[in-house]
Amino acid sequence: MANLLLAVIYVAFVSLGLPDALLGAAWPTMSRDLGASVSWAGGISMVISAGTICSALMSDRMTLRFGAGRVTAASVGLTAAALFGFSIAPNYATLILVAIPYGLGAGGVDAALNNYVAIHYESRHMSWLHCMWGVGASLGPYVMGYALAGGQGWAWGYRYIAILQVALTAVLVLSLPLWKARGGAGATDAPASDDSSGAAAPRRPLGIRGVLAIRGAKEVLIMFFCYCAIESTAGLWASSYMVMHVGMDKTRAAGLASLFYVGITVGRALSGFLTMRFDDPTMIRIGQCVLLAGVLLVALPIPGGVGTVAGLVVIGLGCAPIYPCVIHSTPDYFGEENSQAIVGVQMASAYVGSLAMPPVFGLIAQYVSITLYPCYLFVLLALMVVMHEVLRRKRA
Repeated sequence: MANLLLAVIYVAFVSLGLPDALLGAAWPTMSRDLGASVSWAGGISMVISAGTICSALMSDRMTLRFGAGRVTAASVGLTAAALFGFSIAPNYATLILVAIPYGLGAGGVDAALNNYVAIHYESRHMSWLHCMWGVGASLGPYVMGYALAGGQGWAWGYRYIAILQVALTAVLVLSLPLWKARGGAGATDAPASDDSSGAAAPRRPLGIRGVLAIRGAKEVLIMFFCYCAIESTAGLWASSYMVMHVGMDKTRAAGLASLFYVGITVGRALSGFLTMRFDDPTMIRIGQCVLLAGVLLVALPIPGGVGTVAGLVVIGLGCAPIYPCVIHSTPDYFGEENSQAIVGVQMASAYVGSLAMPPVFGLIAQYVSITLYPCYLFVLLALMVVMHEVLRRKRA
């Protein structure tokens, strides 16, 4: 039974990655058809991010009330409905409205599913599951490309993914008894009870203040913020750095920039095997050291951009173990009873880092110099390393 549920979760991670790159792949066509400016994609992305932050912060309360399995199934269903809404949206205003449930669904399933895996499965599965998410995120644009190339339009690209999400929702609903069988502290799939008999009273949601009051919580939140800021900034500005600083051709730079994500996906596949030998804190430190090596490679003035390209791949490899290992170590650091609340706030912190820090570097690139790209990544990495070591001391 446990293996069957794990197979369902693997399929869930692949499917959950599918929608993440759809907007970027479809927007050049969507913006023309809907009469929207190219820059307006940022508005949709911001609404989705705001929704994910809100639902991540509510994940502790929702999971305590309904259970991880129900929250996951409902969140995927909400995402499926939102994707179908995207496919029939007649204008930009409708896209903004539909982006609200899209973000709420994405954040809910992210927090609930990650915490459930952290509690019930080994670290290698967390790494491999996030590798599967990367596979799904890579396949999404191909599905959209298939629809566009076949003359079906971007609407059918969204519908194909929505259909897959509906199928996943059905699978998750059918698998609910398996989630109950693996219920445990912080991940029960039975609704919270108000019974005041001799049994221990059910835990109340911690809330943001409750999370911040826990020793070491601030440090792990800053770590997550820094990590996601590094990942999103490195990916977003890699091509621009290669064009504006290295002098690379735009088309070639765009293709080579994708190697950063290849590094993350391959790195997570490899990390799963390494976690059989090393614990989560060691894996995080290994990732940070590799990440540092990548940043230094990007900064080196090697002719032809070879150092920059190699550095991006190495940065991706360094990023690979950090995200899954931080999540997986959360129940060990803070206890299963607190992990859902902390993972939820971690996810919110991650989304804030991804949303805020790339534009900050954009301002630096515009008004100072894009050559500060590796320096910016180094500062975020240094802060993350310090926070990790402080966390280790506080929770040792």
